[in-house]
Amino acid sequence: MEDGKIVELYFARDEAAIARTRETYGDRLRALSLGITGDFGSAEECESDTYLQAWNSIPPHDPAGYLFAFLARICRHLSLDVCRRNARLKRKALVVELSEEMEQCIPAPGDTPCQVDGILLGQAISRFLRTLPAEKRTIFVRRYWYLDDISRIAQRYRLSESKVKTMLFRTRNALRIFLEQEGYAL
Repeated sequence: MEDGKIVELYFARDEAAIARTRETYGDRLRALSLGITGDFGSAEECESDTYLQAWNSIPPHDPAGYLFAFLARICRHLSLDVCRRNARLKRKALVVELSEEMEQCIPAPGDTPCQVDGILLGQAISRFLRTLPAEKRTIFVRRYWYLDDISRIAQRYRLSESKVKTMLFRTRNALRIFLEQEGYAL
């Protein structure tokens, strides 16, 4: 079913909206959450919570043209919250953060005198991503937003793993240079 029709069901407060959302995006949302939490039960819980949060958010939001992105953002945040909650329960100092590869490109709060404003950094990264060719941008997003592994990305785009690694390495270096030009100290 098309995104627009699913969103219409949400606006009509028709419970079929959740069933249609699950049919259309359930597997992708579960895979996203599983990649973050590493636990199938937690992934299913996050998927279900995503539907509830979408139900409560539509309306007023109208994500007709970007429903999956809207749902994926909710699911990703819920999954990260599960990781944080699990870390607290285990009394570990586990902090959910970008992979080590990205740590070399983005300054940690302790690396700068002032805390980096997350919104401004996000806007800078978005500006950088808009400068990339579509393939490089989507591969970068698949790796660092969806947390796909290298082999899955290579299969999806019919590239060798070494090509994907090289592309990501060069893109991270370009991001680092871009952020330095934007005034971020790395």
